[in-house]
Amino acid sequence: MLNEFKEFIAKGNVMDMAVGIIIGAAFTAIVTSLVGDLINPLIALFTGGIDFSGWFYSLDGETYASLSTAQEAGAPVFAIGNFIMAVINFLIVAFVVFMLVKTVNRVKAAAEKEPEVKEEAPKGPSEIDVLLEIRDALAKQRAS
Repeated sequence: MLNEFKEFIAKGNVMDMAVGIIIGAAFTAIVTSLVGDLINPLIALFTGGIDFSGWFYSLDGETYASLSTAQEAGAPVFAIGNFIMAVINFLIVAFVVFMLVKTVNRVKAAAEKEPEVKEEAPKGPSEIDVLLEIRDALAKQRAS
């Protein structure tokens, strides 16, 4: 069993997957910042200052000043704003992954593309052929 595990770990796909997961985890922080620090303010600008993170519905019938207040009180809430932010994060990550895969596929296709075989131009006689012809012509002239 231990040998099988070693063989499994040694396969290239497992290592590629591990690198992908690590990069993905690091990329999550960038996307979270992009959405929270850049996209949300733009959405708020176009929607008249609406902040998605403040969108929630309390299921206990009480009114709370903010989502954090409701959560601290232990109230059950639908955090609609958090869900919208998760969807925006997903769409951004999905788009970036799509662009990365598209670029990698383009690079792979360019690398695998067979070089065009150029037709060789018809070659004339080599130097030796020319010298042999001259020798033979001189020999004929001497013989005559």
